[in-house]
Amino acid sequence: MLLKKYAGNPILLPNPANEWENLMVLNPAVVYDEVKQEFVMLYRAAGDTEMHLIYLGLATSKDGIHFVRQSDQPVLGPTEDNADAGGVEDPRLVQFGEWYFLTYASRPYAPGRYWLQAPRPWVNPPEVGPQFLKWNDTVTYLAITKDFIHYKKLGRITDTRTDDRDVILFPETVGGQFIRVSRPMYWCGKGYPCEKPAIWIAKSHDLMEWPHSELLIKGEQWWETRKIGGGCPPIKTADGWILLYHGVCDADGEYRVGALLLDLDDPAKVIARTKDPIMWAEEPYEKKGFYNGCVFPTGNVVVGDEMYIYYGSSDSVICLATCSLKELTAFLKNECRIG
Repeated sequence: MLLKKYAGNPILLPNPANEWENLMVLNPAVVYDEVKQEFVMLYRAAGDTEMHLIYLGLATSKDGIHFVRQSDQPVLGPTEDNADAGGVEDPRLVQFGEWYFLTYASRPYAPGRYWLQAPRPWVNPPEVGPQFLKWNDTVTYLAITKDFIHYKKLGRITDTRTDDRDVILFPETVGGQFIRVSRPMYWCGKGYPCEKPAIWIAKSHDLMEWPHSELLIKGEQWWETRKIGGGCPPIKTADGWILLYHGVCDADGEYRVGALLLDLDDPAKVIARTKDPIMWAEEPYEKKGFYNGCVFPTGNVVVGDEMYIYYGSSDSVICLATCSLKELTAFLKNECRIG
């Protein structure tokens, strides 16, 4: 396996002392604060409650492995009776200047205990109106912060009709425009260039409006037959942007991890793509949980040549894998080049 999993995984567990995070922690966003020389993690968390509201907690680390929670309260949560009242999910972070830009998925109603397929009596949409209300589809929102404690929610940046999540911003503008990748669930099948949910790429002048998207990649291999989606924010190298992504296999429903190398000046151009997964579920904490067989990378940090990859495991705990950035880049260039 190209990525080396930390022997001491999981690195963050649910906290039984706090109701909002006593059931699961997963899918974190992680950045490295150069000034403080510390890793900063925003992690998704939820408690053992019927509504299963979803929050973000804050933890920091000096070594990228041992994280310490910074509060007994969530630092970001749903806004009651608003469009993100169901929770704030699956954060991704990038930095522009002194501001950190946070994309997160949310929904109008609490998701409930989704792993049980239980009835959700609190979901009571009107008989007529937006279709996404009936399905409680996710929408991606944008928020900004300077200190990871105080946030300004700026509103949605995806179309509410497409159940679009896994929305990830590039950490730099390209050609004077912001770039994002996303996975609109309903952009597939008849009339679309992909049969199953795939990864799309778009440009914007202001981060809020994204007038045109184009298909970046679709599932091609056996482990991508159900859907694919973005993982972590892209990493810029001299050879191109490295983007980790996930694929889901129809045969077993498990999540696996792949990697792309995208052109620096035109990220819609794929230079290289892994044919086989570079990480998959193996350990007991990855194979069994609230989603069995799920390894879901959402944060990566590079310090020196070391690449720290943070992932949610079985929707239950948070884990770490590492690799050499030089080795991963060379593997993509030499073994996975397209054309």
